Amino acid sequence: MNKNPIRVLLVDDDEDDYILTRDWFSEFQVACCELSWVDNYVAAKQAIATHQHDIYLVDYRLGIHNGLELLREAVANGCSAPIILLTGQGDWEIDLEAMKAGAADYLEKSQLTAPLLERSIRYAIERKQTEQKIREQAALLDVATDAIFVRDLDDQILFWNKAAESLYGWKQNEAIAKKTQELWQEKNLSPLQEALRLLIKNGSWQGELHQTTASNKKIIVESRWTLVRDFAHKPQSILVVNTDITQKQQLEAQFLRAQRLESIGTLASGIAHDLNNILAPILMTAQLLESQLQDERSRKLIPILTANAKRGANLVKQVLSFTRGIEGERTLLQLKHLIVEIQHIIQETFPKTIEITTRIPQNLWVISGDATQLHQVLMNLCVNARDAMPNGGILKITAENLLVDENYAKMHIDAKVGAYVVISVIDTGIGIPTGILDRIFEPFFTTKELGKGTGLGLSTVIGIVKNHGGFISVYSEEGLGSQFKVYLPAQEITETIEELEPEFPRGNGELILIVDDEAAIRDVTKTSLESYNYKAITASDGIEAIALYAEHREEISLVLTDMLMPSMDGITTIRTLQKINPNVKIIAISGLASSDKVDAAYDIGIQAFLSKPYTANQLLEAISVIKNIN
Repeated sequence: MNKNPIRVLLVDDDEDDYILTRDWFSEFQVACCELSWVDNYVAAKQAIATHQHDIYLVDYRLGIHNGLELLREAVANGCSAPIILLTGQGDWEIDLEAMKAGAADYLEKSQLTAPLLERSIRYAIERKQTEQKIREQAALLDVATDAIFVRDLDDQILFWNKAAESLYGWKQNEAIAKKTQELWQEKNLSPLQEALRLLIKNGSWQGELHQTTASNKKIIVESRWTLVRDFAHKPQSILVVNTDITQKQQLEAQFLRAQRLESIGTLASGIAHDLNNILAPILMTAQLLESQLQDERSRKLIPILTANAKRGANLVKQVLSFTRGIEGERTLLQLKHLIVEIQHIIQETFPKTIEITTRIPQNLWVISGDATQLHQVLMNLCVNARDAMPNGGILKITAENLLVDENYAKMHIDAKVGAYVVISVIDTGIGIPTGILDRIFEPFFTTKELGKGTGLGLSTVIGIVKNHGGFISVYSEEGLGSQFKVYLPAQEITETIEELEPEFPRGNGELILIVDDEAAIRDVTKTSLESYNYKAITASDGIEAIALYAEHREEISLVLTDMLMPSMDGITTIRTLQKINPNVKIIAISGLASSDKVDAAYDIGIQAFLSKPYTANQLLEAISVIKNIN
């Protein structure tokens, strides 16, 4: 016996009909039913109210009442079990009213048999179960995040879920029976007509639609249509699922704009570099010819050539200025106030495991700049330093005055002769791998995890600094930290420059060995030394330096060597030179002026250390100090 039999309640005032029905139930082959019986309207009403039965068989005639009244009252009171009305022969009007009132079926008593009754009961229960599944599915549609609705072929809405209410702003009772064109005020109907044609042809359609919500907000949806057909396979309605992609589209548009700007900036920088390489020799040659040509007519043509070359160079600067953004309002600034403000902010917000120190001289020069933009520069550099020290460390911010001379300018492509204020942001963090050091200022380039960095911080920094006429140098080694130096043009004060430009003693023909793998640095340094009555020979690496020193040991009074070179690095070169001559005098130079690098150089016995790039006066001062030793 079935553990869950179908519980049936018969409502009939004729006991003979009950006995006959009971006998029919015993003949059922599949369904296992439990039959109960009440013989009056009041008892039936009370039994139905208990909701303890799976199906009700209700006779139409119930004394002074009738089964149709009972059916209507049961449905009104929330009866969810199916009700089958039993009627007399030919009572079609009653049967029709019963179906309108919510009956699951109607049966004529005169034609009733056990098999017919069994089929009817099974059909009524299966139908009710199907309706329940539909309600459950509709409930699931209501919790879906996509806007889901059903419209007929005349565009009237038949179903409208909760997400549709949220997206469009119309409640279900406001949307039902309305046409979609009315709701979002469609004006361009041709795409919709084409979509409908493809839907009828293929059974589905998918595409983007621009719509308007109840609050007149413009939205973009990814719309998916499915054609619903009836039992005769004729088109009946359209199921629509819409996903709001407005924000996604906006973000994609912003990203594409940023990519275009990046491409323009990269292209402009490349063109500017090439044009400057073309214009520089034209300008220098023109200036040389001006002093050499004697023909008056030719001399008159030279200024035209020079003026147009300068004009081309200015055009390049304008293009680069455009790609780097609009210049903000400039005022005279004392950077020490800005640094103190930054120090206060980061001490309050950075982890306590990071020690923060500053060093600012009292006589720091003023600059012309935008305080807000320069604040952004320093904050970006400090935040990057913080991120490079996840386990703590030392963050140092320093400022100093620097006079860039021709020697220094030739060693740094962005530098110009003149006064600068140099701000250094130094950390003891993880450092930057050599392989990516050249890419750190590219827009969108980042080594940080997804969601922790946009890759726009350093590109913004360099854009602002260049807009201020300055430049940046970076020194870093993995595991040894990083040092960012920001050079900003200072207010030109002639008296100060003269006071800070002492004339160092000239040489007496001493021979100096210059060791560097960069040809430009070797040549510029050699020229500078020779201008101050020194002699100089050069070597491109440590191996060549050792050979030259062995050959000219008695003549060479000092060696100037780079620390990072191919074939043989600076440390090995210095130690080998010391084996040849334990008293050799050496000035070490390096692009990373960290305390660790300086300490390592002094530990092996050098006399002085210079950080690249260096000015001619810095070099001469170091040589002068060494000459006075012993």
